[in-house]
Amino acid sequence: MEIEIKLKQLLKERQIEQKDLAEMTGLSNRTISELATNKMERIPKSALCKIAKALEIDDIRLIIDFKLPTE
Repeated sequence: MEIEIKLKQLLKERQIEQKDLAEMTGLSNRTISELATNKMERIPKSALCKIAKALEIDDIRLIIDFKLPTE
């Protein structure tokens, strides 16, 4: 089982650019980019909280979820 960060699709649905989210959250462009492309190995809880607050999300599963392996 893997953790899937669904930030890229969430931003696309809401028509928000990564750089705009960086400004909204105070997170670096690099952090947002690594989260959006699922390249971050350790996901900072504080980053998820800032993103959830900026996007007015109260269910973390909209941002992050488990991905079942395909066989």
